[in-house]
Amino acid sequence: LTEINEFLRAGRADLKDAKKARQRYRETVKKTLSPQDYEEVKERLAKESIQGQLVFKHRSKKWVIEQEALEGKLANFSNEIKELKEIRRTKSNALQREIFNQYVFLNALGQQQVLSDCFPDFDLRHPPSGSGDCAAPKLLQFAYNNELEPVCMGEFWWGAAPVKEVRKHGYFYPSCASRCRPILGHMLQGLDVEENPLLNYGKDKPMPIVYEDEDLVVVDKPAGLLSVPGVEIEDSALTRIKNLYPKASGAILLHRLDMSTSGLLMFTLNPKANKRMQRQFIKRQVEKTYIAEVVGEIKEEEGTILLPLAPDYFDLPRQMVCQENGKPSKTIWKVLHREKGISRLALKPVTGRTHQLRVHCAHPDGLGLPMIGDELYGVIGKRLHLHAHELIFQHPTSKERITLTAPIPF
Repeated sequence: LTEINEFLRAGRADLKDAKKARQRYRETVKKTLSPQDYEEVKERLAKESIQGQLVFKHRSKKWVIEQEALEGKLANFSNEIKELKEIRRTKSNALQREIFNQYVFLNALGQQQVLSDCFPDFDLRHPPSGSGDCAAPKLLQFAYNNELEPVCMGEFWWGAAPVKEVRKHGYFYPSCASRCRPILGHMLQGLDVEENPLLNYGKDKPMPIVYEDEDLVVVDKPAGLLSVPGVEIEDSALTRIKNLYPKASGAILLHRLDMSTSGLLMFTLNPKANKRMQRQFIKRQVEKTYIAEVVGEIKEEEGTILLPLAPDYFDLPRQMVCQENGKPSKTIWKVLHREKGISRLALKPVTGRTHQLRVHCAHPDGLGLPMIGDELYGVIGKRLHLHAHELIFQHPTSKERITLTAPIPF
C-alpha cells in the first residue's frame, strides 16, 4: 500500500512539473513568435497536457484498483483489532472486579462492602494499585474483626523517603486520597468521627479588597478559603467576587492560590482586561513574591531551585518530583531572617506549578525544610506559613506599573 501511494504521489508530482514547464515555455516563446505561431504552440501544449493525463490515468488504473482492495483489507483488520481490544477490555474489567471483590471491608455497623463498590466509577477507572493494602483500612478491619472499637488513629512515615515524594521519618500524614479515602468513607460509618474541619475552615473569614477599579480587583485571600468552589465547599474567593461584582463579565479568574495559602489574588471585571492580564501571566511578566517560614535555619543566603514537578496520581493533591515526566519548575529564594530554628524566606516562583513552593522547600533536593504548618509535606499546624505578599504588574488599560502588597499574617 505504501508503494502504491508513493507511485501515485510521484505521478501527480510529474504532472504538476510538466504543467509548470509548459507554462514557462509559453511565456518564453510568446515574445518571439507571431500570434498565429503562438496559437499553434498553445494548441500543441494543450494536447500534450491531455495526453499526459491520459497516460497517467491508464498506468495508475490497476494501482488504484489494488489500492482500494488493500484499503478494504486494512479496514477489516482494523475493525477486528478494535473488536479484540474491546473484548480484552471487557475481560480485563471482569477479572479486575473479581480480584477486587476478594477484598471485603467492614464498618462499625457490621456492614460489608467489596472494594469495587467503594469506587463508584470502577468500570471507567480502576482503583490505584495497592488499594486496600494501606495501614488505615487494615487496622480498622482488624479492629472490627476482633470486636474492638476504634478510638483514634494516626499514620506516620517510617524509614527513608521515596526518591520522588516528600516524606520524613516519624512525620504524621493523612491517608492517601486516591487509594484510601473511598474505602474509609465506608469503614468509618458508625463511628463518632469529627467533621472535616476543611469544610467550614474558610467560612466567615474576611477577604479584604487591596485594589479596585473598573478593570481589576485584587483581594487578600485568607488562609483556609478556596480560590474556586470545590466539590463539597461552595464558599470561595471566586464565589465572593461574583457576588460582590454581579456585572463582571467573562472569565474573571486569572490565577489561583492553594486553600492553605493566604495573600494577593487578582480578578478581572471585563473580557478586555482579562485578555491583557492573561497575556502578562502567560509571558511571566507579572512579578510575584511570597513570604514563607520553614522549619530549620538555612546556611546560604539565596539561591535557585530547579525541580520538575508532576501530580502524585495515587495521592492527589500531593505533587512529587519527577525527572522523567515532570514539568520544569523554577523558584528563586532569599533568606530574610533567621531566629530560633526558623527561617523566613522571600520566594519568587518563575513558573507556577501546583504546590511548587511547598515541594521546592520540603524536598531534600530543594531546601529540604518543610514550611511551618504544611499538612501535606511537613507537620500540620494552625495554618500554613505561606503568604502571597507582593504583586507587580502593568495595568491592562492605563499601562501604569502597579505594585501591591498584603500584610504578612504570621
